[in-house]
Amino acid sequence: MSEEFWVTRRDAGDAVVLQVSGVVDIITAPSLATHIDAALAGTPAVLVIDLTEVDFLSSAGITVLVEVHRLTENSPTSLRVAADGSATSRPLRIVGLDQFIDLYPTVDEALAGAPRGPELT
Repeated sequence: MSEEFWVTRRDAGDAVVLQVSGVVDIITAPSLATHIDAALAGTPAVLVIDLTEVDFLSSAGITVLVEVHRLTENSPTSLRVAADGSATSRPLRIVGLDQFIDLYPTVDEALAGAPRGPELT
């Protein structure tokens, strides 16, 4: 499963979008963390982590997101996560990450900082 994992970076103005695909588990989470660290090195105004193509998000992946929140909460970078569906947004809401990480259903909405829609289940 882990061989299906990949991350691509796209610069969008003063924002960086990291599109994540496949399985984020104990094997792939360190790679995701490395990609995030590289993106944060440039101190973008906005970092969007796009999980809309993720098939499975384990507790190791959720831990990476918690750590990124910790790193960015007192920095000039605004962390936003695009997650839609039962594989990503649901587990993030169940563990309460939506209480302190801004979740959006799409990358476009995350980039715009648009008001979040109704809760996804």
